[in-house]
Amino acid sequence: MNISVDIKNNSKVAIVESNDILISDVQGALDLMASVRYTEECHKIVINKSNITEDFFELKTRLAGEILQKFTNYQVKVAIVGDFDVYDSKSLRDFIYECNQGKSIFFLKERGAAIEALHNAD
Repeated sequence: MNISVDIKNNSKVAIVESNDILISDVQGALDLMASVRYTEECHKIVINKSNITEDFFELKTRLAGEILQKFTNYQVKVAIVGDFDVYDSKSLRDFIYECNQGKSIFFLKERGAAIEALHNAD
């Protein structure tokens, strides 16, 4: 796993890159948050969709809700980058839409947009 930091004014965004699945369960999300917070002192994270288990995007598993609740509880903002049009679930599309209306969790197609959304999420 490689972590770089994008700084804009007083905002720091950790950009996580890896060839592996980093979040396969709630503990994986907690481990990632802890790593980023303590090594980079960031509470904003950009991660690629490919670094998250596919079960996350199957809402009936409840994994997305459990994981994103941990991000919210620990006040860590997250942007997940990838192509979400590959999923034909209306409930997932609605979930993504609702998340993108807030200021803590984003699902975006491009990394630059994700970084900008997190910088503006204060």
